[in-house]
Amino acid sequence: MKRWVATVDLVTLEVESDPTFKFKCIENCGLCCERLEIPLRDEDIERIEGLGYNTWEFVDYEKLFYRGDKFLGYAIKKNPVTDACVFLDPETKKCKIYNHRPLACRLYPFVFVKHGERMEIYIKEDSFCPGINHPDGKPVTKDFLMKEYWDIIEEYRQKVIHKGQKTQVNASV
Repeated sequence: MKRWVATVDLVTLEVESDPTFKFKCIENCGLCCERLEIPLRDEDIERIEGLGYNTWEFVDYEKLFYRGDKFLGYAIKKNPVTDACVFLDPETKKCKIYNHRPLACRLYPFVFVKHGERMEIYIKEDSFCPGINHPDGKPVTKDFLMKEYWDIIEEYRQKVIHKGQKTQVNASV
């Protein structure tokens, strides 16, 4: 189940958010790494290969992700002993590739959905995630979003701005 927590206007960067929701990622928790199937985009695979890993070490070619009939990608492999992500250190519960982790890992438990010039942000309300509505959590404000997800928001923002510029050019021709 997912719940709306914020909307970002990709042109003005105005943010509307649910002030009652808070989130804090609990360090060394690792529950999402253990319980979720993580999709890999081509960009994720290339970035991880750039660290010196071979795809056979981390891509599970038997688990496929689709949206409707569109193929999205493969899953990240699970450790056969722990059944957690192959990059989760079983002793420290830390990600071995944290700064290069897949986008799905970076976003979790948030889901970003673009609707025209707006980006809606939802929370995937998994009961196992202790950071959802954590008492020490932070609300999903503009500051929170810009600190944690500015590069992702800006990527979509540029697409909206460039699309608007192309539309204006076509209208004036």
